[in-house]
Amino acid sequence: MNLACLLERHARMQPLRAAIFEGWTLHATYGQWARRSAALAQRLQQAGLVPGDRVVLFMRNHPRYLELMWACWWAGLVIVPVNAKLHAREVEWIITNAQARWAFVTTDVASQPLHGLDRQVDVESAEADGLLHAQDTDALPPPLPRGPDDVAWLFYTSGTTGRPKGVMLTHRNLQTMGLCYFVDVDPVAADDAIVYGAPMSHGAGIYAIPHLMAGARHVVPASGGVDPAELFALGRTLGPLSTFAAPTIVKRLVDYAEEVGLGPQDAGLSFKTIVYGGAPMYRADIERALNVMGPRFVQIYGQGETPMVGTSLSRAHLADTAHPRYRDRIASVGVAQTPVQVRVADAAGHDLPTGSVGEVLVRGDSVMAGYWRDPEATAAALRDGWLFTGDVGCLDNDGFLTLKDRSKDLIISGGSNIYPREVEEVLLTAPGVAEVAVVGASDPEWGEVVVAFVVAQAGVELDIQSLDQHCLELIARFKRPKHYRLVDSLPKNNYGKVLKTALREQLQQTDAG
Repeated sequence: MNLACLLERHARMQPLRAAIFEGWTLHATYGQWARRSAALAQRLQQAGLVPGDRVVLFMRNHPRYLELMWACWWAGLVIVPVNAKLHAREVEWIITNAQARWAFVTTDVASQPLHGLDRQVDVESAEADGLLHAQDTDALPPPLPRGPDDVAWLFYTSGTTGRPKGVMLTHRNLQTMGLCYFVDVDPVAADDAIVYGAPMSHGAGIYAIPHLMAGARHVVPASGGVDPAELFALGRTLGPLSTFAAPTIVKRLVDYAEEVGLGPQDAGLSFKTIVYGGAPMYRADIERALNVMGPRFVQIYGQGETPMVGTSLSRAHLADTAHPRYRDRIASVGVAQTPVQVRVADAAGHDLPTGSVGEVLVRGDSVMAGYWRDPEATAAALRDGWLFTGDVGCLDNDGFLTLKDRSKDLIISGGSNIYPREVEEVLLTAPGVAEVAVVGASDPEWGEVVVAFVVAQAGVELDIQSLDQHCLELIARFKRPKHYRLVDSLPKNNYGKVLKTALREQLQQTDAG
């Protein structure tokens, strides 16, 4: 079934229901949203776009993002949401690779025309107003029929180790994600509201699907991003909000709540559920978040290749402090979500014993159709129906998955495997440490040695000798960093993930110097 049928359904049942807000201002009811999307769909068809054609969305978070997504699906097209922080040349490579025909942009993101398109539309222009303007009729044309295996969303990976790959997500993939949200992440009622602070080009935008399924409200902050004071205020006015956030965003929300003296009850007036993902949260950080903001967190693990669907660590798991393995569980990413199976295997795909570390494999209806125009990468990632994620982890007897690292981040020093995450967890418990990232550096004697990049809390002056002693007290000597770099900040991408590739490049440049 075409994803646009979800919007058509609610528009017919409750056309006057509030649907999209820009800040505190109502932008569209469900009826208006559907009529605008259907009108644009007709105009895209009139312009010669045919089912399966690709349309790029290169823009900041905007209330029209949702109207554009569903307009493309209404016309049977494929959306290509692009990271708003990419350089124009990187976007043009995606346009060429995706063979996209149209692009919708905001001029703060795309200040100049992008090459390789039939048409580029500023979503805040009179041109866009005209394209989205519905005719004066009550008729709502049905969405074009699409099959479950037709591509709906072409998601380009971050490309930190080369050119990004286009992940083909089908209508089946995205509907599977939407339905399992209610079972494994959070029940949604029509009176609920989701706020889009994190980029809508990624997981936050995908979570529009389950909230539309429930007929809930969709809130785009006036700032278009993450302003903790704005988000807390929006929640108090529009009702407790749900949101998707990378761990770095969660930390900003917790920092703000602590700074202005908000407790769990106060936080509950603004936030119903905060789903965190994109990277596992360190144990110390989630313990602090629960203490400051209360039991309103859920962790999910997934990839672009299995969007938001892999494992989940539920609100109940995070609240079960009496469990004898509670501290191990909150450092995990939870158990397999309902529509998928999760295994840990060796390089050949053979199951490893419980507790053994290997590559995480996922199988189910959420797993991508493959990589766009890249059969070799598809064959490497999809084998016998299983997605080889490239993540390294282990399963316990209860099915909880604990991630160690990306396979490419593993450090082999003197023949011993060292997982950076384990060292990072320890350093984060050292007094005065705000953030840390651990990478491997080439070494003629050991092959690789551990290097820790450490950010101090505001007003704190860290001492390397004290950090080293802290590590020696808590982990094996061979795992402790051989070098510490005290830095003001860590490089991150638009989704809040630390760019360890950039840190390794810094080390290489230093060695070359």
